[in-house]
Amino acid sequence: MADRLTQLQDTINQQAEYFCNSVGILQQYSTPSKFPGFDRISTPQQPNQSQEDYAALFATLIARCAKDIDTLIDSLPSEESSQELQVASLSRLEQENQEAAEQLEDVVRQGEALLQRIQAALQDIAQSQLDMQNPTANTVINPSQPLSTSSITSSISIKQETQNNVNAKNHSIPDASANSMQL
Repeated sequence: MADRLTQLQDTINQQAEYFCNSVGILQQYSTPSKFPGFDRISTPQQPNQSQEDYAALFATLIARCAKDIDTLIDSLPSEESSQELQVASLSRLEQENQEAAEQLEDVVRQGEALLQRIQAALQDIAQSQLDMQNPTANTVINPSQPLSTSSITSSISIKQETQNNVNAKNHSIPDASANSMQL
């Protein structure tokens, strides 16, 4: 969009165009006047209806354009707004912009912290699901959690119990080849 002065100039140009076109229409549809002592063959007259329509149309366009010009002139900055007032206004806007930037940075920091917490929770959930699917698998040590001797000891005792259970099952299965030889 153009600035106010450019809009004003365009509207004044449009007004000049309306004046020029209205004069051209008046010349085109006006009836010739007779001068005394000058005899000329009269030309056929055109209907007055179209002349009245054009006159009303251009009168409306010119009036509307004049109102637009007045509105644009009223919207121009006044002479009262000095350089000092403009500088003060700009510095106030700059300060508001700085405050908004600081608020935005705070929100971004909070968002990043929340994202890290969500990612850690998702990682814990995924690890828990993997542990539930395969309970005999080696326990994965999470580098973000500190190591404790109780977790290592419980992990070793679970592995020993599982190994003892497997060995006991192997010993309790009767040997089928030994049974067949006794028969």
